[in-house]
Amino acid sequence: MTTVEITRFRVPAERAEDLLAARPAMLRDFEADRAGFLGARLIRLGADEWLDIVFWASSEDYAESRRRGANRPGIQTFFSLIDSVISAEEGTTTDVVGA
Repeated sequence: MTTVEITRFRVPAERAEDLLAARPAMLRDFEADRAGFLGARLIRLGADEWLDIVFWASSEDYAESRRRGANRPGIQTFFSLIDSVISAEEGTTTDVVGA
């Protein structure tokens, strides 16, 4: 099983392009700095709502990432564009990807 971080947040529509432009640097920083980071998917739900689904090898890896926060420039830039967090949850996968 894989730990899944699910965060729903708001970004004003006029900053959407900035958010998308900041995403690659954030992901590179996660890859370089976060043990257990497996990948992420960003989903646009509407004009100003987004869903970020991040996959972690374990709950402990996710907890350590949360502890580190926005400790690198790419992560800081991406997070600074978020107007508000609507919800944040942790779960686990129950199926095998590609099965």
